[in-house]
Amino acid sequence: MDEKPIDTLNMIPLIDIMLVLLTIVLTTSSFIATGRIPVQLPQATAAEAESSKTETIEIDAKGVVYYQGEVVAVDKLKDKIGGLDRSTPLLLRADRKVELQSFISVADVLKALKFTKVAVQTQKNA
Repeated sequence: MDEKPIDTLNMIPLIDIMLVLLTIVLTTSSFIATGRIPVQLPQATAAEAESSKTETIEIDAKGVVYYQGEVVAVDKLKDKIGGLDRSTPLLLRADRKVELQSFISVADVLKALKFTKVAVQTQKNA
């Protein structure tokens, strides 16, 4: 028998497999990251939770915009929330039957004012 012990191990096929796996991971992670809405959720202790209050903007089915329960026109919304700190958490609630343009108009005001903590409230399906 002419069997020789293996002196070396060919690493090239192992490197090829690792590169393929790395490519798959990077490709899927970019798809996952693209589908997310960039929202930074506030982190607060009990003391901070009392000082930072969530401001609420609501849009009913007819497209009427409410800020903290008061009716406000979209063009006046900028004046109402313009004095707030940009890190103030905002909650945007819209009726499911509202026209998309009403929602986009309010979101455009928030983006123009550069608010960083904006959440859109949804309801979980039963």
